[in-house]
Amino acid sequence: MRWDNLGDGPSALFGADVVSRTVDTPEFRGITFHEVRARSILNRVPGASRMPFEWTVNPYRGCSHACVYCFARKTHGYLDLDTGQDFDSQIVVKVNAPELLRRELAGRRWRGDHIAMGTNVDCYQRAEGRYRLMPGIITALRDHANPFSILTKGTLVLRDLALLQQAAEVTDVGISVSVGFLDRELWRTVEPGTPAPERRLDVVRTLTAHGIPCGVLMAPVIPFLGDAPDQLRATVRAIAEAGAGSVTPLVLHLRPGAREWFMAWLERHHPQLVERYRTMYGDGAYAPTWYQRRITRQVHEFAAEYGIGPSRPAAARRIAPADPTPTPPGTAPPDTPADDRPDSPPGPTQLTLI
Repeated sequence: MRWDNLGDGPSALFGADVVSRTVDTPEFRGITFHEVRARSILNRVPGASRMPFEWTVNPYRGCSHACVYCFARKTHGYLDLDTGQDFDSQIVVKVNAPELLRRELAGRRWRGDHIAMGTNVDCYQRAEGRYRLMPGIITALRDHANPFSILTKGTLVLRDLALLQQAAEVTDVGISVSVGFLDRELWRTVEPGTPAPERRLDVVRTLTAHGIPCGVLMAPVIPFLGDAPDQLRATVRAIAEAGAGSVTPLVLHLRPGAREWFMAWLERHHPQLVERYRTMYGDGAYAPTWYQRRITRQVHEFAAEYGIGPSRPAAARRIAPADPTPTPPGTAPPDTPADDRPDSPPGPTQLTLI
């Protein structure tokens, strides 16, 4: 593996000690875990990415959710793993993430900025049930009163409900659940490793009932498969009934790595749509601006009808820096591969969180 030599230089992503484990229990059958010790866990997102956040924490690389459209697939190429099956089954686990985060939060250079999680791969994928990294991460954030947000398709987030409540007492906590559609047949083929959409809406319902505000990222809206007005209306209605405080639609985008995997899936399951997708997306990653605006307008109209609105970016904690001049921790040279360095879209601006 490429990371065998990544522990030799100062800009290495991981230490040299890598332990790979293939687990044969039913819930992890066919999955190999590569346990690594990360060099840094706070990752700075380049300003050119146009993201509504500047810092991320990603305890995993690769994701057993196996969403065929996942934009993070290309990051597996940095490790000489393929962006298809390997991304779904070769999971990199940063086993020292909680202790590393605690140390970096305590550093004199850290300013207490908002930290986003789940924006690259899901931090509550199945591996989290085995490694339990998120309780330590949330505890560190709670103890430092550091604002954070989590985006997930996983129901495992409810395991940490008590910790989330404790953190919400001392800082800003934002939770978003990703539910792009309700169609069960579409879900089984395009998001085969995720909990069913209705189970994710149960997460929204439970978090809200326990005083944790929760929004829904309605993503992705999949052209010609999940974008009919009656489909959008039904999804927004279910989101509203679950008690979500906001809904934000995102149209499917197809970056390199994800594009090839998704188009192969489309050829197998919906071959009649292949040419329509080639026409719609051309050589780019994004659907046409007019299409994005149409979907956004329709979803917002339905949301207004059911009494919910678009999401708002979480605010960072306002504290004075101890030393405003040094480079913050986790900053890597521009040419260094990182976990979640999304490219700036060449065309219309669209958030790419999932």
